[in-house]
Amino acid sequence: MRIGFVGLGAMGRGLAGRLAAAGHEVRAWNRTPPSPGALSAGIAVVPALSDLAKSEVIVSMLAHDGAVREVFLEERLLETLARDAIHVNMATVSVELARDLAARHKARGLFYVAAPVLGRPDAAAEGRLQLLVAGPDAAMARLEGLWAVLGQCVWRFGDQPESANAAKIASNLALACAIEAMGEATLLAEAHGVAAGPYLEMLTATLFASPALKMYGTLMAEKRFQPAGFRLTLGLKDVNLALAAGAGASLPLAFASVMRDQFLDCVAHGEGDWDWLAVVNAGRRHGKRSGPAGAGP
Repeated sequence: MRIGFVGLGAMGRGLAGRLAAAGHEVRAWNRTPPSPGALSAGIAVVPALSDLAKSEVIVSMLAHDGAVREVFLEERLLETLARDAIHVNMATVSVELARDLAARHKARGLFYVAAPVLGRPDAAAEGRLQLLVAGPDAAMARLEGLWAVLGQCVWRFGDQPESANAAKIASNLALACAIEAMGEATLLAEAHGVAAGPYLEMLTATLFASPALKMYGTLMAEKRFQPAGFRLTLGLKDVNLALAAGAGASLPLAFASVMRDQFLDCVAHGEGDWDWLAVVNAGRRHGKRSGPAGAGP
């Protein structure tokens, strides 16, 4: 299959590499040329977006709504694609943008499929992602062979692409809140002489037993916030997407508002490029400012 790939960041490199290793013809474009040796064999980097025009499938993994709009609308990649081509957008974008892109693709005789993922760059490179997908049945049938290459499990959320993005945004909000809960619980335990390591080992083996939280618990105990597997600024972006989606449905999201403020605190302290796990530092700083119970300012 002729595949055009847009976005060769940490996640994109792994995904494009898997497609090339599976025997697909992969032509890739990125805003800045990737460094030598950064890409897997079989990926042809092209200088212009127009070089992707003959692709049967375009896979994109871009950082945010603005980047997607710039590439597909302002730089007009959407207008160059052949009729019946499929665009698989694997980025976490807003519900509003997903709905808009689906309509624009349909008007041009193209297929739009949302396929945001759960997992970090190592999972992308190893095919261990969880894929949250939604889109037209006709496009889904043509993509069946790609799903097994890109991830280990596919969760279908119907034929409206924005549904997959709503599910992904909600999932990232749940994970952010769980990380915050683990961090606050650990601070409470530490305040009473309980070491973080043994406490988090217990917590992630019992009440918070899940592969993701066990990984985050280990990193939290060791205070390993760099290098970032998922940057804190991207966590802030996703929480803001949740708040926007909630506002669109007249749904208040109290925890999301708290998480936005915690992430903003970290950005203000120069931790925006750290792993989003560093959000626990905001709680630690708040504790230091308030001092022990009964103490003055």
